[in-house]
Amino acid sequence: MTGARSSTVDGVLRRSARRVPERTAVRYGPRAWTYGELDAAVSAAATVLRDQGLRPGDRVASYGHNSDAYLIGFLGCARAGLVHVPVNHHLTGEDLLYILEQSGSSLVLADPGMRGEVPEPFAVLPLRDTGDSLLARLNGADPYDPYEQDADPAAEQLAQLLYTSGTTALPKGAMMTHRALVHEYVSAITALDLKETDRPVHALPLYHSAQMHVFLLPCLAVGAENTILDAPDADRVFDLVEAGRADSLFAPPTVWIGLSNHPGFADRDLTALRKAYYGASIMPVPVLERLRGRLPGLAFYNCFGQSEIGPLATVLGPDEHEGRMDSCGRPVLFVEARVVDEAGQEVPDGTQGEVVYRSPQLCEGYWGKPEETEEAFRGGWFHSGDLVVRDAEGYFTVVDRVKDVINSGGVLVASRQVEDVLYEHPAVAEVAVIGLADERWIESVTAVVVPRGEVDPQDLLAHARERLAHFKAPKQVFLVEELPRNASGKILKRELRDRFTAS
Repeated sequence: MTGARSSTVDGVLRRSARRVPERTAVRYGPRAWTYGELDAAVSAAATVLRDQGLRPGDRVASYGHNSDAYLIGFLGCARAGLVHVPVNHHLTGEDLLYILEQSGSSLVLADPGMRGEVPEPFAVLPLRDTGDSLLARLNGADPYDPYEQDADPAAEQLAQLLYTSGTTALPKGAMMTHRALVHEYVSAITALDLKETDRPVHALPLYHSAQMHVFLLPCLAVGAENTILDAPDADRVFDLVEAGRADSLFAPPTVWIGLSNHPGFADRDLTALRKAYYGASIMPVPVLERLRGRLPGLAFYNCFGQSEIGPLATVLGPDEHEGRMDSCGRPVLFVEARVVDEAGQEVPDGTQGEVVYRSPQLCEGYWGKPEETEEAFRGGWFHSGDLVVRDAEGYFTVVDRVKDVINSGGVLVASRQVEDVLYEHPAVAEVAVIGLADERWIESVTAVVVPRGEVDPQDLLAHARERLAHFKAPKQVFLVEELPRNASGKILKRELRDRFTAS
């Protein structure tokens, strides 16, 4: 029997429920679940899902906003031996159809207001807020126990297809096993100092791997008290902190920028906030300095990785920021990393190269894409596509995505360095630097700026030229109202290149 030795995603909750059954596990809106109640709900959800005619290995898409029902649906899939397929709730039309068809999903768990977006002939089960929803059907459902049924759980079984964000190409479904995710949870717990006394807020989309697998599931593993929000609303977050209901928060830099610019950030009592986690994209150093200046007692953690590794790969802890605030830290417990050149050879410390990984946290490959899988795992290491530098102490600093490095007159320019300089200008709220095709320069360094009030693009150009070598300074600046990004906070530079090339 494999179940006696397996560690599965839903087993993480089961162990906490047996250890601290009466402790509050999750709050969402007016509802609260103890660990015992949540575990029972997951077993009931597994029964409801199996009653739909689903069998182990079938894929179930989840298409909804944050809620307790979303979490129960995911864990119910895991307990029933089904493969969960989280779908970006912003996707519609052909984008949604692509993921449902490519994954071969047999059922879609959808928020009631979104079921109309699901194309024929996919079957839909509402997640919540209706009499026939998954949440409503939990009452009266016999608890499903895979150890006593025909779905003996195995760590090697697939738990999720995590679709990449698709910032440069069509999304690919990273095949995550229970074993990979549980290893990643242990890495997150140790690197992020997660404790049962923590009161984290989970406000980023649960379909994204960072919020679900770096924070919510590891926090359930340690027995913490969790609050799920629909979105990272600044007033709601500040209210929870002031009420003593929240002491830690994860958000990408774009959200932290918004929080720091909110009027309440300057005058609300946020002293109860103890841990601040950031990641998903590069945090501008000037923004981090502003946050630390306002909340000097707040411990900051930089989290770096990608969906294919669960997604946590490196962490920069609060006691490691001094002198290296642009670093993403060192590899977590179950990750081995090195920096290589285009030929796959390891480069000396201080030299730019692509970071590659070996880890039990890694995906099994890409669903239905054997060629892409072989390319990603060439040479026995997973190739991340991230350009980094490692120092002599083993700390990594992200230079850029390999595809975002700009070739300016034959010299490679990291967009991050240019962005950090522009963030020092008081009139810059957000900025993305891209390369546009240019007859003279090969690629012209171009800044796309969300201004804070009125600003002359020539002032921004002059500011950059005073601080950067001539080939790194932007040749042009475009002002926009907002930057396109996916829900994880990553700016979609491909869309900016397409937009301003066309203009």
